[in-house]
Amino acid sequence: MSEYFNVAEIFGENVFNDAVMQERLPKKVYKRLKEVIGEGKELDLETADVVAHEMKEWAIEKGATHYTHWFQPLTGVTAEKHDSFITAPMENGKVLMSFSGKELIKGEPDASSFPSGGLRATFEARGYTAWDCTSPAFVRQDAAGATLCIPTAFCSYTGEALDQKTPLLRSMEAINEQSLRLLRLFGNTTSKKVTPSVGPEQEYFLVDREKYLKRKDLIFTGRTLFGAMPPKGQEMEDHYFGAIRERIAAYMKDVNKELWKLGVSAKTQHNEVAPAQHELAPIYAEANVAVDNNQLVMETLKKVAGRHGLTCLLHEKPFAGVNGSGKHNNWSIITDDGINLLDPGKTPHDNIQFLLVLTCILKAVDKHAELLRESAADAGNDHRLGANEAPPAIISVYLGAQLQDVLTQLISTGEATSSLKGEVLQTGVKTLPDFRKDAADRNRTSPFAFTGNKFEFRMVGSNDSISPPNVVLNAIVAEAFSDACDVLEQAEDFEMAVHNLIKEQATAHEKIVFNGNGYSKEWVEEAERLGLPNISSMVDAVPALTTQKTIALFEKFNVFTEAELYSRAEILYENYAKALNIEARAMIDMAGKQIIPAVIKYTTTLAGSVNAVKAACGDEADTSTQTDLLKEVSSLLAEAKAALTALIGIADQGSSMEPGREQAVYYRDKVKTAMEALRAPVDHLEMIVDKEMWPMPSYGDLIFEV
Repeated sequence: MSEYFNVAEIFGENVFNDAVMQERLPKKVYKRLKEVIGEGKELDLETADVVAHEMKEWAIEKGATHYTHWFQPLTGVTAEKHDSFITAPMENGKVLMSFSGKELIKGEPDASSFPSGGLRATFEARGYTAWDCTSPAFVRQDAAGATLCIPTAFCSYTGEALDQKTPLLRSMEAINEQSLRLLRLFGNTTSKKVTPSVGPEQEYFLVDREKYLKRKDLIFTGRTLFGAMPPKGQEMEDHYFGAIRERIAAYMKDVNKELWKLGVSAKTQHNEVAPAQHELAPIYAEANVAVDNNQLVMETLKKVAGRHGLTCLLHEKPFAGVNGSGKHNNWSIITDDGINLLDPGKTPHDNIQFLLVLTCILKAVDKHAELLRESAADAGNDHRLGANEAPPAIISVYLGAQLQDVLTQLISTGEATSSLKGEVLQTGVKTLPDFRKDAADRNRTSPFAFTGNKFEFRMVGSNDSISPPNVVLNAIVAEAFSDACDVLEQAEDFEMAVHNLIKEQATAHEKIVFNGNGYSKEWVEEAERLGLPNISSMVDAVPALTTQKTIALFEKFNVFTEAELYSRAEILYENYAKALNIEARAMIDMAGKQIIPAVIKYTTTLAGSVNAVKAACGDEADTSTQTDLLKEVSSLLAEAKAALTALIGIADQGSSMEPGREQAVYYRDKVKTAMEALRAPVDHLEMIVDKEMWPMPSYGDLIFEV
């Protein structure tokens, strides 16, 4: 019988959330902490001591023995160091359990052991984690017991950001300040805070763990480096939104339960397009909480999979020939009193504030298209972007028919006087209810699409933190708002000035708007004519981080220093080369130790069958079929052996190079090409060699037998 639980009762039960704080903290301390969280006031040590004590008591009641500062270094995963609540043995043989405000607000991991891009030398070890009180602490329960996890930022001894959280918080402060400037111009004196709200849709694959453990490429790299397509892939379109198999449904149920306990509002789950592919989407949360929650989602997806004899693959392209996985980043801007700055209302043509916000965003995306593309750059994402399954590598904005019409009116006549209305849906079935359609369709090929009251940035890879794209979105929109406010605050006639600015921005940045098929060849050609960047490789995306335009943007709003930007570029180049080096070494290992020996065994068996037939039937016996097959396999084997030898030499040369852009370019142009040359004959051989002799599970085994 299925386990029963009440979602409302378990939701957030392991989170030190507002309800828990209000119940456990003295009123004065609770009020002070809320001022720190809501208004950015400084946290005093006296308040921190009280909060730390109550947090410890609450965590111990949940079974916690240890606490950790939970942070997000530039490794792509989270990091933590566990300390117990034990302070010191007492004279009576008992032990004292304590947790101070100082321990709550500050930790000290080794900064030189994490990627720093040159900001920290090996001998410069000190770094600090600082409590992010705007993201609630939680108790994680697993095989290690219960641990109090405190979300933190991570900085070097000299104050540089070494993580994903610090620049995100800085960017949130920037967009808050500039959004409030804009709102005040429109007479809003009541909103006190503006926060970016984010809802990331997480795609992932599930494969049987026993089969996974027989694939070294999946173990070492997260994707298959060899593999021939099975007779069926996703062409029948029967997996998308199909009935969820019981084994997967049981897994999803456990994932949801774990996430709900942690206060993650997992809401939507379904089968995705590719076989064995699925999606989980939460309800929106403030950007930094959404970033933390998405890390918890990824960790939970992987952890729970093991309990069900499964492995969760978060790589952007674990299987060639079927769709890869993304993470749609739904972004909007919300005031503390519930106003969504991206809500067009029923008549967007006369919603002047919305039109200004909209044209500012068009300006921001057009001006910083390369930077926005870079924020989704990843070695795994190179296999996905522009592959007729994800958005193209060209940044464009989809507005839909209604807003496109308003924009056209503004550009052609200088003012918008009407808005298209959604019509009643005509189904042709009398018993179906009538309802009004949305005023615009959706466009799945757009990388940055307006979807009602938010923008959906669809480029982000499934394995990546959503912090970088949100840092960029917050900063570039803050800049556009700042530029607009600089003009409007000096205007003698505000209404005329805002009208002119909206028209000016709409006209200047119309080229970034595209509502058509982003997969079409014609769009690629048109985008080139318009001067829109088409950056297909991560290596070519990274330079956008260190242009003077980018440095000026981030330094203006104190999001990144120039040194921090150069350090991140260096880390990205290194990570790209390391990722491809691991893939190349895994291919070399698999081809040399598994695949080529298996093919040799098969050819030996095949040659033996030819000799056996001749021995039994005489030299005149017809063995042409076996002989032709033997020649084909031998030829492919020779091609694979030559490609393997070439890859070894090319990979050795790449690994001996100094880390940096030159090495990354080498891996993209030389090593990646050599890997493809090895894969081609091996995948062909897989279609010929006896399945019993092939040394690893096939694509069909992995994606259809779950």
